Amino acid sequence: MGNKKLDPITLSVLANRFESVCSEMGETMLRTSHSPIFSEARDFVTGVFDANGRMIAQKPYIAVLAGALPYCMKAILDFYDGDIQDGDVILTNDPYLGGNNHMPDFTVARPIFSGDEIIFWAVAKGHMVDTGSEGCCGYNPEASNIWQEGIRIPPSKIYKQGRFNRSVWNLLLNNVKMQSLFEGDLNCLVGATTLGERKLKHAMKTNGVRTLLQAVDQIIEATENHMREEIRKIPDGEYSAERHMDHDGFVRDKKVKIKLTVKVNGDRIIFDFTGSDPQVQGPINNTEANTFSSVCLALFMTIDPDIRKNGGALAPIELIAPQGSVVNCQEPAACTASTICGTATIVEAVWLALSQAVPELAQASWGRWSAPATMGFNDRTGRLFGDIHFMSKGGAGATLGYDGWNHLGVISCAGGLRSPDPELHELVTPYRILQYEYLADSCGPGKWRGGMGTAYRWLVEADGIISDNFGDGLMPETGPFGIVGGKGGKPSSLLVTRPDGSTEDPEVHKFVTLNKGDVYSIQGAGGGGYGDPFERSIDKVVDDVLDELISLETAREEYGVVLDLETMQVDKESTNRLREARK
Repeated sequence: MGNKKLDPITLSVLANRFESVCSEMGETMLRTSHSPIFSEARDFVTGVFDANGRMIAQKPYIAVLAGALPYCMKAILDFYDGDIQDGDVILTNDPYLGGNNHMPDFTVARPIFSGDEIIFWAVAKGHMVDTGSEGCCGYNPEASNIWQEGIRIPPSKIYKQGRFNRSVWNLLLNNVKMQSLFEGDLNCLVGATTLGERKLKHAMKTNGVRTLLQAVDQIIEATENHMREEIRKIPDGEYSAERHMDHDGFVRDKKVKIKLTVKVNGDRIIFDFTGSDPQVQGPINNTEANTFSSVCLALFMTIDPDIRKNGGALAPIELIAPQGSVVNCQEPAACTASTICGTATIVEAVWLALSQAVPELAQASWGRWSAPATMGFNDRTGRLFGDIHFMSKGGAGATLGYDGWNHLGVISCAGGLRSPDPELHELVTPYRILQYEYLADSCGPGKWRGGMGTAYRWLVEADGIISDNFGDGLMPETGPFGIVGGKGGKPSSLLVTRPDGSTEDPEVHKFVTLNKGDVYSIQGAGGGGYGDPFERSIDKVVDDVLDELISLETAREEYGVVLDLETMQVDKESTNRLREARK
């Protein structure tokens, strides 16, 4: 675009302008969505791309969705090669034909023209409340192939040259149960790209197309250089780790292995998943797009947080994911639970491997997601509802110098997932919340402890509610781990108590029918700890006891701090004796 480079101030202003467009698209979605999955939990991502499908900027409310956006754009560009006109709006959700993470995430892309030439793309992607399957909110634990997970949408034009394509729209509506919520959120995605188009056209008018495209080249080049500098800070070598998912829902006594070797050589970093298990029957498989996105998430949370998340940041990352494995499943493998079970396990493997190379940058694992999606008829509103129980979020892992964040998970969201407002939640669902608080002793002990998990209980006030716990991490082997001498947090546990006092374990990847009077209880896992717990500040241990985050027993057994039961003062002699015995 010319030899003369833009000055740093102009470049920074334009880079921030692209990012602000993504943020405004996201704010539009928050204000126009119909389901709480968008409006409350922010389960979506927005992005801006150039004509060649290079990611310029993004707003990763749900971080694991962002790394797959380039796969979606490539699928759209390949599918409609030479057949894209001004006013087209393209929709896809297919993991195999559309480059998506999994079926519930609908991607809407709008080309932005200058004359007859595509200059940019505005893209919005979010988790839809209904995908037409037998499952809940897109999750079907009994799915053994992609067709059982919902309606498959290859790249399809829902607007052609600005004209509404009613036939495609009606086809989609006739394949989902919650049509009102579905249509509202699909319009929300389309509306976000409309705003993106308006903002980018204004930028083209005020700054000029040539200047903007020159800025894009320089932004992406500078980001790649920044990324390579960060990779060079990781010592050269190979670092291996192995983590597991509980099971696939069909073979319940077999854990599913993800094996990883991280290879660092100068400014190159390779994530080699050779040795991971073959793809399985159940819906926990990962497409290449989801695996790559999960790797990016884990790496970006380890290195300099100021790196811009664009195509330049992705360029140095290389992926080896054997075809037909659980990290690169092939059609028609089911994969809806990939963004939860698969992503958590992949991220954990990356962090565990990198903790061998750069322990000062690594963090302990987060509590995995283990909670249901539910759907049914709400007698109070006279409407169907769909809900993902985000109030059960677990704790984040600790890192050097910092305790883990409380009630922050799931890791695929990197802290971007917002818990619903309890009162609003009760308005739109047939539930009454009985308990919602930090779960004592859920955090992994460490010099810096893990974040707190959550105790969450609710009363069901309607009959015939379908529930699917699509999570993971209920086993000691799959619970949160600590690093550098820190200990793991407690795994999650779930229980349904019936009105007659009988109980049922919802497990994972299992349908459970809920009826009026049932109580669903979740004890969400805390995060893992970092460093030797006996080196934790005594004052911090005392504060945690007084705040009822840990018990007196945990203070003594895990941290070597003894408190008097009546006065809650530290018994210095007993404490010193315990701590000295550990040296």
